[in-house]
Amino acid sequence: MLSRPLVTVLSIVAVASMVAGCASRSSTERENRGFFGGLLGSGTQADGPDAGIGVNAYLWRASLDTLSFMPLEQIDPFGGVIITDWYANPEAPEERFKATVYVLDSRLRADALSVQLFRQARDPSTGDWTDVVVDQGTRIQVENAILTRARQMRISQLPGS
Repeated sequence: MLSRPLVTVLSIVAVASMVAGCASRSSTERENRGFFGGLLGSGTQADGPDAGIGVNAYLWRASLDTLSFMPLEQIDPFGGVIITDWYANPEAPEERFKATVYVLDSRLRADALSVQLFRQARDPSTGDWTDVVVDQGTRIQVENAILTRARQMRISQLPGS
């Protein structure tokens, strides 16, 4: 599990690589990488700085912000994957949640984000955790929260904001 300071440092490193990528690549190089380049982290980016890590920086940061209350288990800024550890709300310790977020594109688009949620409930008789189905509405709410935060971040970076 990664500590919050380590996540902050990794986020700063990711932003620094984005800035460095902007200076070192021409727009022609970015445009000529095609579909597979975009999936693998080197495609054209319509929104935000050229991250060089293959994912939209706003979606990445918004995902980290939105899930900041959950402990992080694994993050991969180059592949665009955030995996949290199990989180139990102190007010409802008999259930816990885990999330996996995939940032799939370098553009700020709704289809560039995929959230998977997992839920477990504690069996009162044995104390064991059992998987429980997560309502799709909950998954959509988390995705919408991330997208809203990413749009807010993007708007705050526009000239005159």
